[in-house]
Amino acid sequence: MSKAKKGDKVKVHYTGSLANGEVFDSSLQRQEPIGFEVGAGQMIKGFDEAVDGMAINEEKNVIIPAEEAYGEWQEAQIFEFSKKDVPADMKPKIGDSLMVQDNEGRNIPVTVHKVTEESIFLDGNHPLAGKELIFDIQLLEIEG
Repeated sequence: MSKAKKGDKVKVHYTGSLANGEVFDSSLQRQEPIGFEVGAGQMIKGFDEAVDGMAINEEKNVIIPAEEAYGEWQEAQIFEFSKKDVPADMKPKIGDSLMVQDNEGRNIPVTVHKVTEESIFLDGNHPLAGKELIFDIQLLEIEG
């Protein structure tokens, strides 16, 4: 029986959840498996490593620490903007998701972290940064 290895293109179904049981993503709910190349860096490190060595139809439950997922939450990813630089009709609240552009014109998703009288603090960390992730994975297909 062949097993997935680095360089193979695979398709998997997965459900990702947090330690509290909250599901944050599931290919099953979308009824569409995800395809990727094992070891190519297209997936978070811990997920990629979990699929490496799996056989077709094998199911696995893995716990991925933050450093092998989206990294640790970093204070350095909090950015302060003066409210004077925000459109007057915009009233951001803590937890709102926004898009900002970096110096090269790329859109970066951010979350409103804090709002004061003078400033808005935006969090550029990935929403799952600093979190341990739990995945139920089923390998469906291997294309060598």
